[in-house]
Amino acid sequence: MVAGKMINVFVYGTLKKGQPNHHYMIDGTKGKGTYWGKGCTDEKYPLVIAGNYNIPFLLNVPGTGQEVTGEIYLVDDQLLKFLDEFESCPELYQRRPVRVRILEWDDKGDPLGVKPDVDGMLTCFSYSTSTYDQDWLKLPYYNNFDAFGMHGQPNYNPRENR
Repeated sequence: MVAGKMINVFVYGTLKKGQPNHHYMIDGTKGKGTYWGKGCTDEKYPLVIAGNYNIPFLLNVPGTGQEVTGEIYLVDDQLLKFLDEFESCPELYQRRPVRVRILEWDDKGDPLGVKPDVDGMLTCFSYSTSTYDQDWLKLPYYNNFDAFGMHGQPNYNPRENR
């Protein structure tokens, strides 16, 4: 999960490639982030789209829902601190370790030794929530999120439009 001062982070929502907040992961203005690959949670979780802005929420209810797909990044302390603020951690989301099964891996031959274990798994931090409306458990569960409505829900409303 931690390699030197770099940390593995699994993102499943608006921070993924092609999504409205992805630039934070790679542009360097909030810290350093490097894409490592795609994966899915080893356990099932309820990924719901909720709230007034159609935000993806990974509910911290392991064993319920679906295996959630996302992307793995190696981030520095500065970007991790920004992500905590961006995700309103710990009030809205909480940063927790999660086991991720690797689906695609960009082996950069990194000297920090970041790589999946022999079972193709990697422990990463991810942002999930235990502070949600109980009615959210009745919403549809998704295995993937697309801010542009590919999930049949209204589109995500970016922060700058709220």
